[in-house]
Amino acid sequence: MLGIAQVVRLEVKKISINSIKKNARRIVGWIIVAKFVAIIVFADFFSPYDYRQQSRAEVSAPETSLHFAGPRPAIYPKTLSDPIRLIYEEDRTRPYTVELFVHGYQYKLLGIIPTDLHLFGVEQVEGAPRINLLGTDNLGRDRFSRLMHAVRFSLIVCSFGVVLACLIGIVIGVTSGYSTKFVDTVLMGATDAMLSLPTLILILAARAAFPLELPPMRAAFLLLLIFALTGWAEMARLARGLVVATREREFVAAAVATGVTQGRILFRHILPNISGPLVTQAMLMLPAFLIAEIALSYLGVGLQEPEASLGNMLTAASDLNQLRQHPVIILSPAILIFIFVLGIRLLSDTGKGKSKK
Repeated sequence: MLGIAQVVRLEVKKISINSIKKNARRIVGWIIVAKFVAIIVFADFFSPYDYRQQSRAEVSAPETSLHFAGPRPAIYPKTLSDPIRLIYEEDRTRPYTVELFVHGYQYKLLGIIPTDLHLFGVEQVEGAPRINLLGTDNLGRDRFSRLMHAVRFSLIVCSFGVVLACLIGIVIGVTSGYSTKFVDTVLMGATDAMLSLPTLILILAARAAFPLELPPMRAAFLLLLIFALTGWAEMARLARGLVVATREREFVAAAVATGVTQGRILFRHILPNISGPLVTQAMLMLPAFLIAEIALSYLGVGLQEPEASLGNMLTAASDLNQLRQHPVIILSPAILIFIFVLGIRLLSDTGKGKSKK
């Protein structure tokens, strides 16, 4: 039989291994999320071209191949050899160097600072080809630049949608759980009614209130409205249950016995103890809202052409010919979605806070 000291060492070792795994998952999750935050902030800087700019000479072109004939990578111009099957060939006459920190189209960094600096591009000489890391779409627009802006729009809208839905849900849930029985019954009745409504009906009703063609700001407002209408009820139900359970804890009873005001009990004792599960729920709502935004844009309810969103970029997957020839390029938005959802799940699995005593 193992001695007590051996058992203690095994338990300590097991706890250490679990802690290392948990920290590793958290680090990986933060790295993934940080990269997507960088895309949100510096989408124009990462994009070599304007995501709406068309190149009729490079319609549905494949990704640009990098060549290393010297210390720096270079590319060759592409020529359309078969217009029917959209087959391109490289013109090996002259290579063009790929450079870092080049000047391109004008944009405003952080929405404030005007600049034309971009992370990478081709040397600025006459006749230089474009570098399309993910090829071009059927209108000759750079897929990589459109992907950067699509990620920015989708994540900004989803993040604000989560914040708005959580604020509404937490206010209603906390008020319900900390008020009289009559108020609790009314608020939870409204919450249950909202949960029972089909989400599709709410989406169609909200869409009917807007014109057919939506500029980006109106499309973002429409999506925020949809997320707020469909997302607050679940958070309200969770917040109400946590408040009701926490009100029965000993430290709350002790605070009441010492004459602490109701507002101080709520904000000083109850809310800090239920913040962990609420944050975890909010993090789990973010991927759900992201998938919803992509589905809405894919169906034409959200952002529309020529603006870029992950949903309308995935419509290219309906072209089976392009999908067979360039599966990774066509499904690159779905790959980024998977990576982002993975990062959020890694954080949410390790971010479940414990109630304070």
